[in-house]
Amino acid sequence: MSSTAVSYWIFNSARNRIAILQGGRRLYSRGASNRHQLKWRLFPPASSTLKNSTPCGGFALQRAYRHTSTEEEDFHLQLSPEQVNDMLRAGESSHKVLDFNSGAPNSVLRFESNQLAANSPVEDRQGVASCMQTNGLMFGIFDGHGGHACAQAVSERLFYYMAVSLMSHQTLEQMEEAMENMKPLLPILQWLKHPGDSIYKDVTSVHLDHLRVYWQELLDLHMEMGLSIEEALMYSFQRLDSDISLEIQAPLEDEVTKNLSLQVAFSGATACMAHVNGVHLHVANAGDCRAILGVQEDNGAWSCLPLTCDHNAWNEAELSRLKREHPESEGRTLIIDDRLLGVLIPCRAFGDVQLKWSKELQRSVLERGFDTEALNIYQFTPPHYYTPPYLTAKPEVTYHRLRPQDKFLVLASDGLWDMLGNEDVVRLVVGHLSKVGCHKPDLDQRPANLGLMQNLLLQRKASGLHAADQNAATHLIRHAIGSNEYGEMEPERLAAMLTLPEDVARMYRDDITVMVVFFNSDSIDTYYKEG
Repeated sequence: MSSTAVSYWIFNSARNRIAILQGGRRLYSRGASNRHQLKWRLFPPASSTLKNSTPCGGFALQRAYRHTSTEEEDFHLQLSPEQVNDMLRAGESSHKVLDFNSGAPNSVLRFESNQLAANSPVEDRQGVASCMQTNGLMFGIFDGHGGHACAQAVSERLFYYMAVSLMSHQTLEQMEEAMENMKPLLPILQWLKHPGDSIYKDVTSVHLDHLRVYWQELLDLHMEMGLSIEEALMYSFQRLDSDISLEIQAPLEDEVTKNLSLQVAFSGATACMAHVNGVHLHVANAGDCRAILGVQEDNGAWSCLPLTCDHNAWNEAELSRLKREHPESEGRTLIIDDRLLGVLIPCRAFGDVQLKWSKELQRSVLERGFDTEALNIYQFTPPHYYTPPYLTAKPEVTYHRLRPQDKFLVLASDGLWDMLGNEDVVRLVVGHLSKVGCHKPDLDQRPANLGLMQNLLLQRKASGLHAADQNAATHLIRHAIGSNEYGEMEPERLAAMLTLPEDVARMYRDDITVMVVFFNSDSIDTYYKEG
């Protein structure tokens, strides 16, 4: 089947699902499969024809109605392999990390990343930075929902909270003295991959004020060496979320500051953040982004080590936590249709104050003259909203001591994990490394459960279809959207998924953001040998 025919089939399928929908601009389709549903779902009016339909997620009608052409001849999507590669590689980047970090060999060799949008504008964000006053490297994936504002804010600010948390008492005193005397601050971060052009430049003074209050409170603790890394991650997540909530409650005169703060607070973002310092790897996760390790044993066999758990309705521990935090009478209403209160897939996230604040507080803030329609603010209180907060940004923190056999770390938004399993991702990265010559694993000793041999055969079959990707994140995205249920790459499917109209793409895939961090096994081995 040609890519034109595949694209037409996909679009027609989407159009048929849209056709049943009636109602206002914030009604979401319930026809898309669970795999491709939006994180947020708003319910239709009681009189809607969808009242008794099966809830499965979808996308906003406002976008669905933009595309009016539905004739097959409107699709001229015959993409060449070069055009497919150009589209896939448009967002990729790679960075080699300095060999030495404070005189010691660096355990991180390099990192590669890429992003493919489904929403417009894309709601995922990413960032990489080193702490200037400590020795840590930080990697973060931030998956927004209900807009990109919260993800953007968290990607810009969370690393600063983390860096400050790890500072010694003496360094914090120097920071405070510089502020008091209006002198330049000590450098806090060196961005290796910035989250993007800030849209919050006009309100950075407000953000700095809150960061300063945080380090003042840390000074009051009189801890000579600062927080532990686990404590720093835990406090940074929760403190930033608290500040996001407080910033819109405080009286703000500047219209731009007020509007941006409202958008940040009423949208949301899940986050997965890794901190690497020597052989010490900590990962903090709140939501359904994910982090895994690719491990090669001494005999050459590969395995996957998950470092996070998804915080959603399929996580029994998360369900137990929610039930402990709310009255027994709400046991049947905390999760409805596999969503928190029936509206949100992740059970932990930044922002989303409509699931954290009381109804009275929401009313008092929104009644301050905001143009909520123009700001695209969702004013919706779900049924059974009795004992907020129902949502938290408190992360789960995992510690892992890196070993020479730990070869790479993959962090990604749920757009990747919706399409590929953990072991699929390890298998694809290993296959990619063997193709680009960075790694030559022993094929005879690979475990069958990862399907590595089958993958190599499929790669050979498709070898003439495209040049080898030089970026591991790009390779993962290619296979996430272009492989069929048997793991075979289908050029027609890949081209079709890349050329879906903007108003339809979100029904079939989410924004996908991937970061692959490669470790320096020799450096890690040196840490152990030198004690």
